[in-house]
Amino acid sequence: MSGSSPAARLQQLFEGRRLTPTQRRIAHSMVRRAGDVPFLSSVELAELAGVSQPSVTRFAVALGFDGYPALRKHLREVAPAEPASVAGGGDDVYNEYQQAVLGEIENLRHLAELLADPGPVERAGRLLAASRPLLVLGLRAASSQARGFGYFAAKVHPDVRVLDEGGSMLRDRIDAARRAGGSALICFALPRYPKEVVDALAYAQEQGMTVVSVADSAFAPVAKYSDLLIPAAVGTGLAFDTACAPMLLGRVLLEAMCDDLPDAQAWLEEFDARAARGLFVE
Repeated sequence: MSGSSPAARLQQLFEGRRLTPTQRRIAHSMVRRAGDVPFLSSVELAELAGVSQPSVTRFAVALGFDGYPALRKHLREVAPAEPASVAGGGDDVYNEYQQAVLGEIENLRHLAELLADPGPVERAGRLLAASRPLLVLGLRAASSQARGFGYFAAKVHPDVRVLDEGGSMLRDRIDAARRAGGSALICFALPRYPKEVVDALAYAQEQGMTVVSVADSAFAPVAKYSDLLIPAAVGTGLAFDTACAPMLLGRVLLEAMCDDLPDAQAWLEEFDARAARGLFVE
């Protein structure tokens, strides 16, 4: 643990905790600014996360500490780092739009750090490549992630079925895929998490399917119903969350899946040949 980054050590502190949406927002902010957090007051952390100061206190208690001072003392012991910038410091020169972009860059850095161990992604690639058909689930905020993944996956995988709408037919489509031989489902889960997504994953597991999830953190509600979860943080600096890291992780998983599909390259070359005959405007 001592050799891991401050962000990774913070992530371990939060894993397995049942946190409210507000508490998850605080946790995400702490991970993004892991080097600064041990030096911030509860008021500064509240401003960073966009929550109230009492919410920060309740968050510390939810983690098992007497209050925020005890949590900060613990952070200074387990995740020491020189402050890159403190609240009210260097960030003052950036407007809110720039800060949102910089926050996403930091999320991508965390993803790159996570991918230093390619094992989970490679395992996911094998599971997804072997499933016929392959289910891709993503509802509400995550529906665009599911559709994007499904669009590209269909170019190299013989049977991809995107589930981007909830409702009473969701279980029927999982049943149909299972009867057809499907063995795996990949889920994109982003805040706020629809109850239908959690229910669908639980049902898919009951039917014997392996669930691979891309979620914004390892302690997302879908973790309980995922056989393999790979986290990629979302940005919370704007009115609506941004999801650059989850999208990029989806492309990484596509790459890993292609590595386990022997016909993938031939299919891509065939598509390029068709596209050269006027499909796209150059």
